[in-house]
Amino acid sequence: PIHSCLYFSIHTFSGVATMYTRYKFVEKLNEATHTVNPRLNHITFYVGLIGCMGMCVVASFQETVITSVHDIGALIAFLFGVIYILLQSIVSYMSVPHGSSLPLCRVRMVISIISVVAVFPMIICAIYVNHSDPHWESYKEEDPYRMASAVCEWIVAFGFIFYFLTYIKEFQTFTLIWKPEILLFP
Repeated sequence: PIHSCLYFSIHTFSGVATMYTRYKFVEKLNEATHTVNPRLNHITFYVGLIGCMGMCVVASFQETVITSVHDIGALIAFLFGVIYILLQSIVSYMSVPHGSSLPLCRVRMVISIISVVAVFPMIICAIYVNHSDPHWESYKEEDPYRMASAVCEWIVAFGFIFYFLTYIKEFQTFTLIWKPEILLFP
């Protein structure tokens, strides 16, 4: 259905906007403190963008229509998303005390570790799910792999949400100004 495509598209855009804002925050912080390796900041941002591209694939290919493409997109989204929040936790620790507080870094790391721990059984159980019938309406109790995979998927998804919510305090300390430029080609 179109509403799920729109739903994922909005979340993808929000994810990219949040990651870009965090990237620029760390970049600006680094100009004054030189605490975070700029390459690590770039790599972390690009890893996050790859995860968002996975969300675009999930939005574009419904699970009930093209299951394999949808699953590949989900794998990319979840795997690269977990790597992103883990790398951002490292960036946060590197920016203490200038960008993040130590308790906030610990909260981020706990969320990251829970997400890392949940993503592996999610993937392993998804492999064993009966893909011949992707409809939840026909779900039977005999399919514990589908249930375990879904529970882990929701743990990781909420991990992303809670992780992004930890950015609020830092994002309140600055204003991001975006100036679009028009390039004219001869």
